[in-house]
Amino acid sequence: MDNAMQPEDTPELRALYQGFKDNHLNPLWTQTGDLMPLHPRPKAVPHVWRWADLLPLAERSGELVPVGRGGERRAIGLANPGLGGRAYVSPTLWAAIQYLCPGENAPEHRHAQNAFRFVVEGEGVWTVVDGDPVRMSRGDLLLTPGWRFHGHHNVATEPMAWIDGLDIPFSQQMDVGFFEFGSERVTDNATPNYSQGERLWCHPGLRPLSHLQDTVSSPIGAYRWEFTDQALTQQLLLEDEGMPATVEQGHAAIRYVNPTTGGDVMPTIRCEFHRLRAGAETPERREVGSTVFQVFEGQGAVVMGGETHRLEKGDMFVIPSWVPWSLQAETQFDLFRFSDAPIMERLNFMRTAVEGQ
Repeated sequence: MDNAMQPEDTPELRALYQGFKDNHLNPLWTQTGDLMPLHPRPKAVPHVWRWADLLPLAERSGELVPVGRGGERRAIGLANPGLGGRAYVSPTLWAAIQYLCPGENAPEHRHAQNAFRFVVEGEGVWTVVDGDPVRMSRGDLLLTPGWRFHGHHNVATEPMAWIDGLDIPFSQQMDVGFFEFGSERVTDNATPNYSQGERLWCHPGLRPLSHLQDTVSSPIGAYRWEFTDQALTQQLLLEDEGMPATVEQGHAAIRYVNPTTGGDVMPTIRCEFHRLRAGAETPERREVGSTVFQVFEGQGAVVMGGETHRLEKGDMFVIPSWVPWSLQAETQFDLFRFSDAPIMERLNFMRTAVEGQ
């Protein structure tokens, strides 16, 4: 929005502007286009990180960088090329690859920021959340809501890598962050098949009467791949049997939810999983807010801002606010997705435009 009605440049006007500068003031009429654009103009850019590049760098970090108190985690943040080198995948979201070698323990701590982990491959690591050991396996979504003590330990003979997602950039810009070191004890090496949260909450359609109070974040520590896979498979089978497509033709999707409210698993982050049949395509869409995908299995492509990027297992990509995007599947194409949609919806900023609708 360019304002052509600017006053004539005079010595008096320059003196006025110098007075503004001296008193830390800025006149709105010279900045309207920056402050109130006609549509979002993100500084973040669409970008793809290749798993074939990420994993070797994480492995090399495992050889050179110890895990322990102070550094806390061997996590490598994805830095959006448009955001000046900060380890922000978008203005609101953090994404990282974390790597833990056999026998290692990442020490216990807690922070105000909400976090999750998603496992694209590997077994053998347990995350302990407020004393509850949670198994981490391929395809699982693990939650660490804000201000929960958590640590990780690898009891396997092989290293393991996974992705972390947090709302660090949002919390940092809002100045709401707190951090606290946990116990110096070695993280509990208990390795149960199912965590306490799963045993209590993961029974379809049933809620324990001993826990009737709603919680801001989901009380489930792990959303298991076997159930995600079954849900996606059944959606596509029902489509074959004549039920109208749940999203688009050949596209099944689920949202991970908080069983106490039916809402998102955490107040600032939405998590989903998408499956496209071989040959399926999604219509082009634009959304306010930012989204990150990781390819779980299969081959395909994403088109972002008119540029096509071919994708394989493990590849990650970010879609900034209001950038047009669509997906194309070569084989069956499975993708994990997380976004800042709960923030945008709660603040009434959310807007979506889909081609043909």
